[in-house]
Amino acid sequence: MKVAILNYTGTVGKTTVAAHLLAPRMNGATIFAIESINETAQGLGIDVEKMNGDKFRELFKKIMLEDDAIIDIGASNIEDFMTNMIKFDDSHEEFDYFVVPVTSGTKEQKETIQMLDTLASIGIPADKVKVVFNRVDVDVDDEFPFIIARHKKEKSFSLNKECAIYENELFDALSIKGLTVDALLADDTDYKALLKNKEASAKDRNTWADMFGLKSLAKSVKRNLDDVYANLF
Repeated sequence: MKVAILNYTGTVGKTTVAAHLLAPRMNGATIFAIESINETAQGLGIDVEKMNGDKFRELFKKIMLEDDAIIDIGASNIEDFMTNMIKFDDSHEEFDYFVVPVTSGTKEQKETIQMLDTLASIGIPADKVKVVFNRVDVDVDDEFPFIIARHKKEKSFSLNKECAIYENELFDALSIKGLTVDALLADDTDYKALLKNKEASAKDRNTWADMFGLKSLAKSVKRNLDDVYANLF
């Protein structure tokens, strides 16, 4: 399976989707980061092949050689990527899905609608365009009125309200530590046992307490991501 993650607007969670949602569930898929400015999944300890959006022919060739691929297209390169995808006739058919993450800000929703309209205008069918609601506080209907209204008016993309990644402080903490959710959970260190050592330094004990708390958070986040993935494709 080959999945492109894209949006005209930045800071909507494309890298979160690539690193935390898709990569652990896509058979070791190669990740291509089409980005020249912002953080990529590489910052979370994942192997990434970085390219620029104007190198579309090279990217297209590499994608064709892969069975599974995740293409994380940064906002700084989206215009070049879309221009070249239009230029290369039917190149969009090489992608199985286009995942469009969105957060609840008015600007982010409106620019996401522009992205969805562009994908529809070049002939990508609705069942290949998937919206992921990111940083959801409580309720998708209340927080994403523009996206919901657009889908009611035009069924040019797929919308499943179960595809909601809920707001959680874990993602910011893992960004600082350079870890993914799955990498954190794979750490078999017994931090609770370590904390019983009262003679350890305050620095070590703070680190262990922090890691124990993050692992506790990660379990519920992983369940959320499992549910999103199950409902996405």
